[in-house]
Amino acid sequence: MFDYQHIRVEPISPALGALIHEVDCRHNLPDQVIEEIRKAWLQHLVVFFPNQDLEPAEQLAFARRFGVPVEYPMVQGIAGFPEVVQVVKLPHEAHNFGGIWHSDTTYLEQPPIGALLLARELPPVGGDTLFANMYLAYEALSEGMRNILDSLIVVQSSAKAGAAKSREHRLTDTSVGAAQVLEAEHPAVRIHPETDRKALFVNYGHSIHFKNMTEAESKPLLDYLFAHQTQSEFTCRFQWAVGSMAMWDNRCTQHNPINDYHGFKRVMHRISIN
Repeated sequence: MFDYQHIRVEPISPALGALIHEVDCRHNLPDQVIEEIRKAWLQHLVVFFPNQDLEPAEQLAFARRFGVPVEYPMVQGIAGFPEVVQVVKLPHEAHNFGGIWHSDTTYLEQPPIGALLLARELPPVGGDTLFANMYLAYEALSEGMRNILDSLIVVQSSAKAGAAKSREHRLTDTSVGAAQVLEAEHPAVRIHPETDRKALFVNYGHSIHFKNMTEAESKPLLDYLFAHQTQSEFTCRFQWAVGSMAMWDNRCTQHNPINDYHGFKRVMHRISIN
């Protein structure tokens, strides 16, 4: 555990997740505060900042203290701020953006290290987000299974049906077309470059098969891992309020925005960082 001098950190579950209090993300925070936030982020995997009234430029400036903001593939950013994506579900829509368990854009050769999501408009109830700890998911496997996975490469695709359907209504004429399939190969188990811990790196949203194996051959093991990695003891659940901002580590977490608020509008501003 870290001894924080400049922030107050309140864990929300044993598995992962913590609230960070006494920080106003609009300000140009001292390096000592940023360092403590980074420590909390690496320790808890996803951190939440309540009561942040941020304009896009302010959210971007804060994001730059932790990485390089990058544009989201296939979805255009808001006017003047291409790295800020407006994640919206309208009252008449049935599907929400990214509404399945996934890690972000693992079909890229270099997936983002993390993301920041700010709540702008929310339904009266519902729309929570689940997060899962992929360190714990890996460590809970048997030694034999860990040894098998340590040597496997997984093929990740933007065209996997569930993820593709969740974003199809957000594609724009100026974005990468839906017909363009993005694929990348990654180790099924990745070593986090800052913590040196091993994390399971397959996800339901994008993982389609193991390298040098067919989809049929890969399916039993992938299905097992998809069920295993989102067990409740590896997760936390965050209830949003307007002005809440989450920052998660995409290298060792997954998330699932719950689609349970039909008939209401939800608007979030999202930034990926490398």
